[in-house]
Amino acid sequence: MELVEQNFDQWLAQAALADRPRTLDDDEPLRPGRALTARKARELFEDMVRSRAIDVAARELKKTQRSFYTIGSSGHEMNACLGARLRLTDACFLHYRSGALMMARARNRPGSSPLFDTMLSLVAAAEDPASGGRHKVWGSRDLWVPPQTSTIASHLPKAFGFAFALSRARRMDVPSEIPGDAIVACSFGDASANHATALTAINASRFALRRGVPAPVLWVCEDNGIGISVETPTGWIADTFSRMSGMEYVRAEGELPDVDDAVSRAIRLCRTRQAPVFLHLSTVRLGGHAGTDLETAYRSLDDIEAIEARDPVLNTARLLVESGAATAQELIDMTADVRERLVAIGEEVSTRRKLVTREEVMAPLAPYDEQAVRADASGTIDASLRRAAFGKVLPEDVTSATKKTLAAHVNAALHDEMLRDDRICIFGEDVGRKGGVYYVTANLQKRFGAPRVFDSILDETSILGVAQGLGQVGLLPIPEIQYLAYIHNALDQIRGEACSLSYFSNGTFTNPMVVRVAGLAYQKGFGGHFHNDNSLGALRDIPGLALACPSRGDDAVKMLRTALAMARVHGRVVAFLEPIALYHERDLHEAGDEEWLFDYPPPGSALLPGEVGVYGEDASDLVMVTYGNGVRLALRAARKLAEEHGKRARVIDLRWLAPLPIDAVAEHVGALRKVLVVDECRATGGGIAGDLIAALVERGINARYASVRAADSYVPLGPATSAVLVTEEQILDAAVEITR
Repeated sequence: MELVEQNFDQWLAQAALADRPRTLDDDEPLRPGRALTARKARELFEDMVRSRAIDVAARELKKTQRSFYTIGSSGHEMNACLGARLRLTDACFLHYRSGALMMARARNRPGSSPLFDTMLSLVAAAEDPASGGRHKVWGSRDLWVPPQTSTIASHLPKAFGFAFALSRARRMDVPSEIPGDAIVACSFGDASANHATALTAINASRFALRRGVPAPVLWVCEDNGIGISVETPTGWIADTFSRMSGMEYVRAEGELPDVDDAVSRAIRLCRTRQAPVFLHLSTVRLGGHAGTDLETAYRSLDDIEAIEARDPVLNTARLLVESGAATAQELIDMTADVRERLVAIGEEVSTRRKLVTREEVMAPLAPYDEQAVRADASGTIDASLRRAAFGKVLPEDVTSATKKTLAAHVNAALHDEMLRDDRICIFGEDVGRKGGVYYVTANLQKRFGAPRVFDSILDETSILGVAQGLGQVGLLPIPEIQYLAYIHNALDQIRGEACSLSYFSNGTFTNPMVVRVAGLAYQKGFGGHFHNDNSLGALRDIPGLALACPSRGDDAVKMLRTALAMARVHGRVVAFLEPIALYHERDLHEAGDEEWLFDYPPPGSALLPGEVGVYGEDASDLVMVTYGNGVRLALRAARKLAEEHGKRARVIDLRWLAPLPIDAVAEHVGALRKVLVVDECRATGGGIAGDLIAALVERGINARYASVRAADSYVPLGPATSAVLVTEEQILDAAVEITR
């Protein structure tokens, strides 16, 4: 970077010796036939210099351990044209080399302070307006730039989702601060363009257009020819993306006026056609991947010098002077002023306070106001609307046989919630006309229309990307993932993107959603492991994600109301796990007893995190703690324990698995001093048994502890399932042993 700066300074110094006066008026084009004027070119140059100076300042501060991030934008400064040409209402989902773009975009908003704000971010100051000191990200609520931490294109699906959501919101007549002709810009590198997440997002945008759905997303591939140390083959990006149907391809290369014209054309195409456009922006990478990257380890000095000769800041300075748009001395003065300001800003921000306590670091991660959530979840619905939707007989009417299965209860609850909140939309594979694989969404599309209930592309990554976009434009999405096993294909859309947004934006951006997932096992061997995934570890590992798992229909209704309230009130992301084996279960102990059918709870009641279900509250021999399918299995085992051994067990249904209701469980365990955790998920890392027991032990509760867990195995096909899953007999044996 020092050599790059020296080359730049030396050229300007030499040019100043024979400096010429300006020969272009401010509003004259920099090149004949091009749109870029002399005044605008000077502004873009200043934005490029600002971005470059930030990179240098970051590395200088790093030497004294005052900066914590050195991935820069040097060589990518031509993206300033995008920052200048896009409207402030065109949302931008940006990768980490977007410094010049952000400088130019901020110029369009009076009162912005992009230099100071960026430096606050570099030193992780608590005042950083982008993330509150949690990460160096390009982000701004005022500039409509949701902060991204993505490094391998994981932000592309939600960029498509946002573009999709713009038209969906208009069809649903949902008010929005974003105008109808807005587009979405999303930048990424040539190496990231090969990632499956990038390809699925680009594919989804083209697929949507083929289906007649507007998808105005501008895919901006900033091609510098290398991914850290791995070169991209010459012509690879053009060959791969220039021939895709349903997506215009625009190449941006050459001098600043050429790039500016290409950028303007790409934006115009995207806006007027409301369709995806691929903008191939030619760039170089100067100074290595980051401050710790020794570029000479994988590039020859000749190659590095050839790349330095293509420095866009230096070449733009040469263009401005030679065209008569600016004098060399003007550019020297401008550069010196920016650098001096950055030095002063660096000294200032280095003294600003950092985040210190666990509480303030985690404040925007999982906000939860119990009183506000309860009030929202317990809201009522206009009776006339419900009569119109359900007919003369409401789900809870006592004049009918009201007891229903879990699937029927969830279906009725979705009807009620869609009546209550016209921002709710439900989507996923087969949820529309078919009504879902298990018919949980039956008749919803018929009653509420295709704009609110629609079938998605067969791709979980795109489903969750769309959910993020819908949430950010003001809708309340309920995406469905058909099976728990399928969510692993796209888990980073929840972990790295959806659940991190509020955290890394300091609460200024949220993407509320309730992700319905059909899952867990006990389907009598049907479907094998793809339809019997008994592992929750990957979901419970996600910071900020709330995880609900009802075991019976009436609980499911009340918990779904709470999940939607958490999304509405706090912008939370909630996973709502529905046990497939219990969808249509009617019986508890014997065939035909219908003891697993329950009345529909009318609007006005809810179950919040921490509120557990208790069966046999007066039992004093043992506490069984479980969830999902385990509740029904534990109740069956508890009856045999009483009948055959004279021992009575209290069964606790956790209901909420993240956060775990430790306080409620501790109260029961502390009273009985014998606890058996029935965990239908895998023994190590798949379920909740280890965490639950550890938490109770750490609280100093002196008790006998035992657990029954599934084997560390995939679930096989057919009768072999009983060999690896928790059985009623195992629960009974463990209960007998612990109560001896």
